[in-house]
Amino acid sequence: MDRIEWKEYFMAQSHLLSLRSTCERLSVGATIVKDNRVIAGGYNGSVSGEEHCIDNGCLVVDGHCIRTIHAEMNAIIQCAKLGVSSEGATIYVTHFPCLNCTKSIIQAGIKQIYYADDYHNHTYAIQLLEQSGVHYEKINFHPEDIIKYLK
Repeated sequence: MDRIEWKEYFMAQSHLLSLRSTCERLSVGATIVKDNRVIAGGYNGSVSGEEHCIDNGCLVVDGHCIRTIHAEMNAIIQCAKLGVSSEGATIYVTHFPCLNCTKSIIQAGIKQIYYADDYHNHTYAIQLLEQSGVHYEKINFHPEDIIKYLK
């Protein structure tokens, strides 16, 4: 029997979280991990109690849906809300973080980013990650890869 590697295990959780997304444009999931333990998770969706894109369409301004909170931000906010430190943590994200999420990840003290898919990888985001010493790495692991472990 094959045993799933840690990086694949946490990326699989991020893919699972992305299934809760309520934005029609892109489904994203994020898992924050410390010492191989999940401390928070998030997906992109509307503010609690508000309308969802899947119900009323995306609210697009300047090419961006402003109705949703990004998965990374939801995970970081969950840490703050529950009083769990993200200092030194790792985040697994289904897509490369946008510039604002990258800045928040750095400010939250997260030291590693693993992502499955490129998505408008912003040059300044990459520059900030390199300057701040945050390791980022693309992992080629997608939902269909989980099947080999289910046998």
